[in-house]
Amino acid sequence: MPWNNQSGGGGPWRPNNNNPGPWGQGPSGNGPGGPTPDLEELLRRSQDRLKQVVPGGFMGGAGFALVAAAAAAIWLASGIYTVQPNEAGLEMVFGRFTNRTENGLRYNWPAPIGSVIKLRVTDRNSIDIGFRTREDPRRPNNQTQSDVPEESLMLTGDENIADVKFRVIWQIDPTKPEEYAFNVRDVRETIKAVSESAMREIVGRTQIQKILTAERKVIEPAAQELTQRVLNDYKAGVQVLQVQLLSVDPPEQVIAAFRDVTAAQQDLDRLRNEAEAYANRVVPEARGSAARILQEADAYREQTVAEARGQASRFSQVYEQYRHAPDVTRERMYLETMERVLAGANKIILDQNSGQGQGGVVPVLPLGQLLDSSAASGAATQPPAQPQGARR
Repeated sequence: MPWNNQSGGGGPWRPNNNNPGPWGQGPSGNGPGGPTPDLEELLRRSQDRLKQVVPGGFMGGAGFALVAAAAAAIWLASGIYTVQPNEAGLEMVFGRFTNRTENGLRYNWPAPIGSVIKLRVTDRNSIDIGFRTREDPRRPNNQTQSDVPEESLMLTGDENIADVKFRVIWQIDPTKPEEYAFNVRDVRETIKAVSESAMREIVGRTQIQKILTAERKVIEPAAQELTQRVLNDYKAGVQVLQVQLLSVDPPEQVIAAFRDVTAAQQDLDRLRNEAEAYANRVVPEARGSAARILQEADAYREQTVAEARGQASRFSQVYEQYRHAPDVTRERMYLETMERVLAGANKIILDQNSGQGQGGVVPVLPLGQLLDSSAASGAATQPPAQPQGARR
């Protein structure tokens, strides 16, 4: 045989003193670890041990069955797989989807009969539209951004052009991962095209001034809803979590003019807020004053009506007494009236019977005192005159 050498036994790589082998020192040479057993010798010993285990020889029926059973067991065991908590498993048999599995230890027919696709259903993915971000070690954050005008420039409802850059955050629908795996060939490009189309439709219905100011928070949920609805029609198996407007600007050629318009709009809003604050302060004060005046008028009315009713009641009571005793009532009314009239006047009271009879006192009118009292009452700066006694 061409594989035998002159020493008998072994192969063409069996070394000896004259033929060290194709690479010099053969595998059975004496190395630092001692002599290495020959490869053919190891194979021969393994065959002898296998013959002892399998009666009738290795190539007998029992040996073949044992080898086939071991191979079948290994093949069947290869169908065991594990689904992680953030994954969903899709089992297929002969290339056809059969079952969706949750996290844990699972089993499916091994290849080539079956296969398993594992999808990370909880991972969040993002797509940038209108710009691209790439690594740049020269930057502080190791990133640089470049614009994509064919994606960001959009026509508004008032026939202006807006530069819109936004980001779409999405994930695989945990309830429908099979739609993500089998219905759409390139899901990422589909999401990008659908979200860009939805944003263009919404921007095309809105005026540019509203886009730059107040409508930004309205555009984001509207674009998210429209994108999700279209992807559901495609059965893409995708959940759109958020649409973020990163920047909305007019074109670079007219951005200064638009900034002036925005500043004027902000001034208008500020002045309107100040006017509303002033109105909110003045109107309650005016309403309080009006309410106070109304309450005072009501109180005056009630007081006047009560006094009038009291006087009418008093007159009615006096009239009833007058009907029963007219003389007494007339005399009383006269005395009360004179008391009220003469209470604050200077007066001298004379007894008509004081000059009659013997030893009567002749009254003398104190004209000077009366004149002094009249002059003192007319001059507010002079003190009143001291009264003088009567002479006998």
